Amino acid sequence: MIGKDLAMESFAPAGFPACAGEGVVRFDRALAARLILAIAFLVAAAAYPIVRYGGDAPMLVLAALVGGYMALNIGANDVANNVGPTVGARAMPITAALVMAALGEVAGALIAGGEVVGTIRSGIIEPSLIPSPEAYVWVMMAALLAAAIWLNLATALGAPVSTTHAIVGGVLGAGVAAAGSGVVDWGVMGNIALSWVISPLFGAAMAAALLYGAKRGITYQPDLIMAARRGVPLLAAAMAWVFTTYLLLEGLAKVVPVSPVAAAAGGLLAGAAVWAVMRVHVRRRAATLENSKAGVNRLLGVPLILAAAALSFAHGSNDVANAIGPLAGIVDALSSGAFHGEAAVPMWVMLLGAFGLAIGLLTFGPRVIRTVGAELTALDALRAYCIAMSAALTVIVASHLGMPISTTHVTVGAILGVGYLREVLKARHAAVIAAIRASHAADDHAGSEAFIARFHAVPFGQRKAMLARLQACNGAGGSAAPGTARRRMPVCPGACEIVNRRLMLRIFAAWVITVPATALVANLVFYTLRGMLLP
Repeated sequence: MIGKDLAMESFAPAGFPACAGEGVVRFDRALAARLILAIAFLVAAAAYPIVRYGGDAPMLVLAALVGGYMALNIGANDVANNVGPTVGARAMPITAALVMAALGEVAGALIAGGEVVGTIRSGIIEPSLIPSPEAYVWVMMAALLAAAIWLNLATALGAPVSTTHAIVGGVLGAGVAAAGSGVVDWGVMGNIALSWVISPLFGAAMAAALLYGAKRGITYQPDLIMAARRGVPLLAAAMAWVFTTYLLLEGLAKVVPVSPVAAAAGGLLAGAAVWAVMRVHVRRRAATLENSKAGVNRLLGVPLILAAAALSFAHGSNDVANAIGPLAGIVDALSSGAFHGEAAVPMWVMLLGAFGLAIGLLTFGPRVIRTVGAELTALDALRAYCIAMSAALTVIVASHLGMPISTTHVTVGAILGVGYLREVLKARHAAVIAAIRASHAADDHAGSEAFIARFHAVPFGQRKAMLARLQACNGAGGSAAPGTARRRMPVCPGACEIVNRRLMLRIFAAWVITVPATALVANLVFYTLRGMLLP
C-alpha cells in the first residue's frame, strides 16, 4: 500500500500542467490524506479486539491488524478489474467510479459474503496434518501477511495480480513450513497453474469474438446510427441477461439457494425488460447523435456503469473471503482451541473485510485502475462492454464446468484480446486500402480515393465482392491499366501496435511469480513467528 501513487497525475486532464510546485504540493497532500485514512482503519482494526476481548489476546490483535492490511490491499489491487474498463472508456469519472465500486464491495461482502468461509483456501493443504492449533494460527497469520505484502508491491508497480493466488501461495508456503511438503495437495496446485493459461486465453478469445461481432453488426455499417438502433438494445439486453445470471449465481446464491436454470431464467427476464427500455431510449437519442463510433459509444454508457456496479457487488461477495477467511480461522482457533476447515465469521470480522476493501479501493485503487483502463490499450465504450461481458461469461462458464480461473487474469486477457484484434483488423484494413491504391494508376489519385469512399459506404458484407470486381478489372495478376505505373504502398502505414507489450510482459511476470513469491515470504514469516512465540 505504501509506495509511489500516481493517481493524481494519471487522471489529470491532459494539456493543463500545474504551476511550479503546485502539483507536488497537491500530490503530497492527497497521498498523506490517503495514508492517514488507511492507518486510521488499521488502528481501528487492531483496537476492536482489545475492546471486545480485553488485553490478553495479543495474537488476535495482530491477526486483526494483518487481516485489515490484507483487505486494504485487495481493494487497492483487485477491484480495478471491475471499474478499470469503464473508467478507461470514459463512461464515468474516476471519483464516481471509486465511490460506486466501494459501495458495491461493501454491499456484496455484507449481503452475500457468506456466514461460513473456508479457512484453507481451495483445499491447498490438509489442515489435519498441522501439528497444533498454535501452528495453525501461525500458518494463517503468515499467509495473510505474505499475500498482503505481495499485493502491496504489485499495487505500487501498477500490476493487477490475482489475490486468490496470492493467498493460496501464502497458505502453501506457511503450510510447508509447519508440516512439510506432504501437507500440500499438489493436484490443486496443478489446477491453479493451469488457470494461469486458461483464464487469459478464455477472456481474450471471448472478448475478441464479441468485439468482432459488434464491429460487423454496427461500426462497420455505413449508417452507424441505424445499425445502433437495432444492435445496441440487443447488446444491453445480453449484458442484463449475463450480469443478472452472474449476480444470482455468484452473489445471492450464498443467501438463498439459486439453481443455474433459475438464475438463467431470471437473467432472461431482466434482459427482456432492458431490451424494451433500451429500444425506446436509443430511438429517442438517435436523432441527436452523429453517425460515428463516438455516437454509438454514447449509447453504451449506462449499461457499462451498471456492469461495473454488478462486478463490484459480486467481487465483494466472493473475494472478501481472501481477507477474512484466514482471520476467521484464527479467531475460531484461538477461541475454541481447535482448528477446522471452515469457520463461522463473526460480524466484526465481516465488517473489517468489507470496509477494508472499500477503503483500499478509495485510497490506492486508482494506480491499478490506470493500468487496466488506459495503459494496456486504449478503450472506448464498445470495447469496455466486450471486456465486461467476457469477464462475466467466462466466470459463469468456468464455474459451471468446474474449471479454475482468476477474474484478474480473465479481465486482463480480455483487454489484450480486444487490443490484439484491433491490431489485426487495422493491419488488414491498411493492406486492403494499399491494394486498392496500388490497383489504380499512380496519377489516378482521385479515382482511387473515390473507390475507397464507395468501399466504406457499402455494407460490410458487400465489400469482398467489390474488391473481387476491382481485381477482375485489372486482370488476374492484379496489374494496372496498360501503359500506367502502379503505386507500391506499405502494408500497414504507421504503427500497427496497439497493445503495450512491455507492460503486458511485466504483468505476466507478476502472475507467474505470485504463488512462489508469496509462498517464500510466508515460509520466512512462519519461522519468524515461531521463533518469537515459542518459549
